[in-house]
Amino acid sequence: MPEPDFLDLPDRGAKPRAVGLTHVIDPGAGPVVVTDLLDSAAAHIDIWKIGWGTAYVDATLATKLALVTGHEIAVCLGGTLLEIAWAQGRAGECLAWARDSGFDRVEVSRGTVAMTPQEKRELIRRAARDFTVLAEVGEKAPGEQNAARYWPGECLADLDAGASLVVTEGRQSGTVGTFDHTGRVRADVVEAVVAAVGVERVVFEAPMASQQAWFIRRFGPEVNLGNVALADVLSVETLRLGLRSDTAVATRRDTAETA
Repeated sequence: MPEPDFLDLPDRGAKPRAVGLTHVIDPGAGPVVVTDLLDSAAAHIDIWKIGWGTAYVDATLATKLALVTGHEIAVCLGGTLLEIAWAQGRAGECLAWARDSGFDRVEVSRGTVAMTPQEKRELIRRAARDFTVLAEVGEKAPGEQNAARYWPGECLADLDAGASLVVTEGRQSGTVGTFDHTGRVRADVVEAVVAAVGVERVVFEAPMASQQAWFIRRFGPEVNLGNVALADVLSVETLRLGLRSDTAVATRRDTAETA
């Protein structure tokens, strides 16, 4: 079947992309689900995060990672597992296991266990020896105060410690960190982080379609979006391209079509 090319759409860079990243969260999908998604949407996925601690208990992990990396998609270990390992004094073992398993990225966060910013930066330096590091900022509980004041400094420090990208907390629910309890974007937080480090260095966790559309309208189709549900990958790409009403710009040609 020929690919359609009759619409004027925004330019989207080809993989491997440096901007316009779509970062998905895998809650423990099996190989059949993964294969089905990759068949239809692999070209639109850049980073595949194995969420929470599912990598630790997934008997099909090796098969899944082989499928994903075979489509030029980076695989990222979720920050919660590394946090728990760090709290137990096993961060080195966790990182060695992740490396040997085939992960090329790790998320470093401090939203689950008690970890100071300095301890987080030390963990970033350690992880950056073997991985591309995504450093997450923000709490996993709703109602975080003064995020616009404190996140920019933490983002800058994390990048200085060796992180390649920063990730703004949104969780799978989309009701914490970057968002209020209703899921509305906290624009002051977003603008403060972007002013500090630049939009190209930030992955905005945005699991809801309304949140994804907000970021695309504000920063354009090449904004980095994270924690996208596996089932929503094609939907997000249509938002980027203006193929949904949320982001569409209506245009009309003056020249009438002829039969």
